[in-house]
Amino acid sequence: MHIIIDGYNLIRQSDHLRSADRRSLEAGRNALIQFLMPYKRGRGHAITIVFDAWDGDSPREERDRQGDIDIVYSRRGRKADDVIKEMVEKRRGTETVVVTSDRDISRHVVRQGTSSISSPEFERAVRRFYEGTAFPAEPEAYEGTRERAGKGTKKIGPARRSSRGARDYQKRIRKL
Repeated sequence: MHIIIDGYNLIRQSDHLRSADRRSLEAGRNALIQFLMPYKRGRGHAITIVFDAWDGDSPREERDRQGDIDIVYSRRGRKADDVIKEMVEKRRGTETVVVTSDRDISRHVVRQGTSSISSPEFERAVRRFYEGTAFPAEPEAYEGTRERAGKGTKKIGPARRSSRGARDYQKRIRKL
């Protein structure tokens, strides 16, 4: 699985990362990278963080790599949103999840057949991983509740199955 992260969006949605960002943009970026490094090592997912640098000096998109995490800075005049959209289009058909709370990016990602997860939800998933509860046990409420009633059995559980898109989304989220 490849996780593409809207860097400043995640930083500004997180209380912990936002406090580092207030000191300087570089401190916020470094805090995000340090936050994700153990997750990357533990889960093994490819991670790319995209940062806005559209008002910077570089006429080219710049790439860096820290601790097996790919970092992309957009070129002058181009926003990280556009870089993320382009990356999703190139990776169409592959297992990719985009982390952003930006509705425009999320809509584009879904149209491309890729999953999107909000920044706070992703941060919670990473924190659950650190706490060792990334895969909570199944609720035992359903065990042993089937009883015979007359000719048939009493059915338990949801009345209908979730849509395929919803099931695929949940499957990808569980993999985080």
